[in-house]
Amino acid sequence: MEQPSASKHKAALGFIFVTIFVDVLGLGIILPVLPKLLETLGHINVSVAAQYSGYLTFTYAAMQFLFSPALGNLSDKYGRRPILLFSLVGFGIDYLFMAFAPDLWWLFAGRTIAGIAGASTTTATAYISDISTGHNRSANFGLVGAASGLGFILGIGLGGYLGMVNIKFPFMAAAALALINAIYGFFVLPESLPPENRRNFDWKKANPISSLKKLWHYPAFATLVGAYTLVYIAQKAVEFVLSFFLTEKFHWSLASISSLGIYIGVLLVSIQGGLIRYLLPKFGEQKNIVVGLLFYALGLGLIAFASQGWQMYVYMIFYCLGGISSPALQGLITSKVAANEQGELQGALNSLVSVSTIVGPLLLSSIFSYFTAKKAPVYFPGAPYLLSAVMMLISAFMAYRSFKEINRQKVITAD
Repeated sequence: MEQPSASKHKAALGFIFVTIFVDVLGLGIILPVLPKLLETLGHINVSVAAQYSGYLTFTYAAMQFLFSPALGNLSDKYGRRPILLFSLVGFGIDYLFMAFAPDLWWLFAGRTIAGIAGASTTTATAYISDISTGHNRSANFGLVGAASGLGFILGIGLGGYLGMVNIKFPFMAAAALALINAIYGFFVLPESLPPENRRNFDWKKANPISSLKKLWHYPAFATLVGAYTLVYIAQKAVEFVLSFFLTEKFHWSLASISSLGIYIGVLLVSIQGGLIRYLLPKFGEQKNIVVGLLFYALGLGLIAFASQGWQMYVYMIFYCLGGISSPALQGLITSKVAANEQGELQGALNSLVSVSTIVGPLLLSSIFSYFTAKKAPVYFPGAPYLLSAVMMLISAFMAYRSFKEINRQKVITAD
């Protein structure tokens, strides 16, 4: 099968955008309504419901960690298209589980399916790498960041507003979106990986441990990947702690939190889907990475010490400007890997993202809980944001240190 022509790239990128949007939407949409859903299904109080929420997040992220390398390697063998369609159907099934679950265990079954299907980001990003070159590669990865930001934040908004009407509506809406996109993709999505760039499936490379070992095989490359990991862990302060922070410090309602979420989504789409296409050709990947990480650090630091609710709308501008770093960072990493290994690489990178989803929420929510407890030595709800700002500064330093050696390094090939 031929690689998609340039005339088809725009439609294909649109489909990939929606696919990743649906992927992340599933994580964001359950956050506002999950406490009520857990209390209702389990006949439990808020404290116990919070514990179950952590278990569900762990289940989802663990499945992504385990299956991202496998799906990435399968896409290297069979192509990107069938794996993407399989993942979308899996998401649709998960949302239906969530909508009609009679008890808590059905939620875990659904999250297991969603975690496996959620590895679609592996294949989606490999697809983008297949059809991208030069600065266009990082600009197209900006669409991934825009779709992720929009999906997660609008998921929170959609979950909040629809959940006020009926607790099942957010999940039914997400199921419909996933299944409709799968049907649409079946008819319009071309295959991006030509036969000559495919390779046999290798079980040794299809497990998360082996794929992670490859990332750390090259010193400069490993340092860059380390920076990539820190960035994703630090971002969890906004993704998973924000609603608790706003409720605790400013006593915001669910509607107010959802409104801020939509505002953040618009900023992310504007920056990662638009502004970055101007900045990358003008300044290059490496400058965008460092400056973006510094913006992340500034935004998180300001949020940590915010004293009034309206300041969140101002400080989020700086945080969202940090979004220019992530696609540039991912674009630089993928440019150093051979074409027939992009699926394996994206599987490994998404395994790291899954690890960050396991580590980040547990770490940052624990810090938030500690510094907001009655017996806390210092009352400081912004503590997780201050820690995340420090992590962003460290990642900027790591990325800068790796550039000199990265620039001398040729494309990485297997073994």
